[in-house]
Amino acid sequence: MALSPHPAVFLFGTLRDPDLLEVVLGAAPDTCDATLAGAHVARAAGQSYPVLVEAKGQTAQGLVLRGLTAEQLARLDYYEAPYGYTRHETLLDLGPAHVYRPAAGQEEEATEDGSLEDWSLADWQAGYGPLMREAALEIMEGFGTITPAQIAARMPVIRARAQQRVNARLRVTPTRLRRAHDRRDVAVAARRRPYSHFFAVEELDIAARRFDGAMPAPSERAIFVMSDAVSVLPYDPVRDRVLLIEQFRTGAYLRGDTNPWSLEAIAGRQDPGETAEETARREALEETGLTLGALHLVSRYYSSPGGCTEYMTSFVALAELPDGVEGVGGLDSEAEDIRSMLVSFDGLQDALASGEAENGPLVMSALWLAAHRDRLRGAA
Repeated sequence: MALSPHPAVFLFGTLRDPDLLEVVLGAAPDTCDATLAGAHVARAAGQSYPVLVEAKGQTAQGLVLRGLTAEQLARLDYYEAPYGYTRHETLLDLGPAHVYRPAAGQEEEATEDGSLEDWSLADWQAGYGPLMREAALEIMEGFGTITPAQIAARMPVIRARAQQRVNARLRVTPTRLRRAHDRRDVAVAARRRPYSHFFAVEELDIAARRFDGAMPAPSERAIFVMSDAVSVLPYDPVRDRVLLIEQFRTGAYLRGDTNPWSLEAIAGRQDPGETAEETARREALEETGLTLGALHLVSRYYSSPGGCTEYMTSFVALAELPDGVEGVGGLDSEAEDIRSMLVSFDGLQDALASGEAENGPLVMSALWLAAHRDRLRGAA
């Protein structure tokens, strides 16, 4: 049966968030409350999002949108498609409408044992709303140019970039030495995203207020958009040695390096919802199979703010590093081939002096360790 061209649409889940809905539709919509009989809005097992399941004698609360334009309906379809949701006809207390639902059987599987744990919009807004609103901005930038299948494939990195923007807003750094400028002192005349995949490239016509107070004409800038990242250098204070990794790096290869394999600390992208500490522990397990002890913060910093958005958090972690913990690891799903090695503290300092250690987070962490080594050994 063909779907009616301009239906009312019933929203039961995350799109009830008004800010998210405005991003998706491109305008603030008119909504009214509505209910769907014989259904329940349940939390998907182990997930933050809801599913709509059949439940006799219950009523699902939601919103209904009326008077949508063809473009607004297409934008809704586009946003839902990467998640596997399509429109289906249903009957509300207010009359016929469409509702977004996944493929047959997916809703039942999502609740595992059939239990109906209530899903709370307020809890989702508090925990995931900022992330998903930011992700929606990038998703909807692709409307009309990028397919939903491409968006689905890129969803992990889209969310990682969204988490980076949320992290940046939450962290306020001191302005004792810097002049107290803020984002109101920046004007963006145009913005383009010519490439977006695992990384993204943004081109901007941008102007930043000068120190004399004047606002200059916009200049063209290109920035490599990345996610936040974490590095961790495991150190055994009893054996006085560290664990380093070595892996091939495409950047070194393209620069023309004669040996594009890099000595590094363990490092990786900070996934959405993770703290930097959680990322450090996860990456250590994935890359080396190592369980870390106490984490000591080295620094938080931009790796190269003139050319990319990457923001690093570096740690030195206490760990037991007996003979035999080194080896080859990494995730096959990420095409990783990572060799780990045990290096004495003196050997690490020799690598710094010779220039063999030239990876920024490793150099910074090794220098921090040199400054704090006696304290860490004394407490072991």
